[in-house]
Amino acid sequence: MAQHAGVGIKTVSRVVNDEPNVAPATAARVRASIDALRWEPDAHAANLRRTTTRTRSVGLLLGSVANPFAATMHRAIEDVAAHRDVAVFASSLDDDPEREVAAVEAFVRRKVDGLILTCVAESQEYLAELVPPGMPVVFVDREPTGYTADCVHSDNVVGAGVAARHLLGFGHRRLALLIDRRSIWTARERERGFLTALGEFGVPTDTATIVADLSDQDAAERAVMTLLAAPDAPTAIVSGQNLITIGAVHALRKLGRHRDVALVGFDDVELADLLDPGLTVVAQRPQEMGLAASERLFAALDAGRPLDPARIVIPVDLIARGSGEIRPPAPESA
Repeated sequence: MAQHAGVGIKTVSRVVNDEPNVAPATAARVRASIDALRWEPDAHAANLRRTTTRTRSVGLLLGSVANPFAATMHRAIEDVAAHRDVAVFASSLDDDPEREVAAVEAFVRRKVDGLILTCVAESQEYLAELVPPGMPVVFVDREPTGYTADCVHSDNVVGAGVAARHLLGFGHRRLALLIDRRSIWTARERERGFLTALGEFGVPTDTATIVADLSDQDAAERAVMTLLAAPDAPTAIVSGQNLITIGAVHALRKLGRHRDVALVGFDDVELADLLDPGLTVVAQRPQEMGLAASERLFAALDAGRPLDPARIVIPVDLIARGSGEIRPPAPESA
């Protein structure tokens, strides 16, 4: 690059990093070479040379900024950052492993001071090579694989168990669990909690119906329509995340079954208390999760080094509003 433009390496660096003291004509010649060679900076190499100067910015990767759960975490993190005069660069994961890696690469290329990440890739080992030494990383909502760092997430196993036990306590024995893709850590954890609760009540796990790979509310709606058309249909449903819950509510209302099929959702949804019956949920605390993640990140930045990794588990809350308190038909409860 420097040879092509006829300048020194330091001059190229100054132009790429928008530093002063480069003559306009020289800067134009360097940029022309960049275009001609289609050159892109190596994010990892650039950061290995990086000084301790901070950019007063952090990278935030969430499932989807359009999802109210993620949006609430985003706002909590942004509020903490704004108080410190730090900008937050946010990106949506959309549960795409390639997008995860690309987003992290983009954040590192922009020389953010730290990262808060929701992950979906099979392994996060790639971070060891991509993230510069000394850059703090905090995982939120899901635990990583192959990379050790701070992690903040809900008590997924306990929460799903609470949902199932609540329905079992009202006499239900034919339960269905609707979850996202099993490649997603939270889906696996919630399935584990659900099955554990069945075992505690002496309900054979093979009698429960588990429908996985439901990534949006339309898929969940179709799944519930199919489930309830079966001869031995479930009398109660545990929904594994908020979008699935919305799909389940749509299906129950279309079928006119919202008063005789019990439903408990994992994570709260907007206007849940205004439905009839109200929607019973195991509510997460996304604001608390966002605050905990940002506090860990800024503590590491204040210390000037990554802290010893901590695993912070945020409690969940059962909110009974009516849909989860529907009892099964009389023959089953006898």
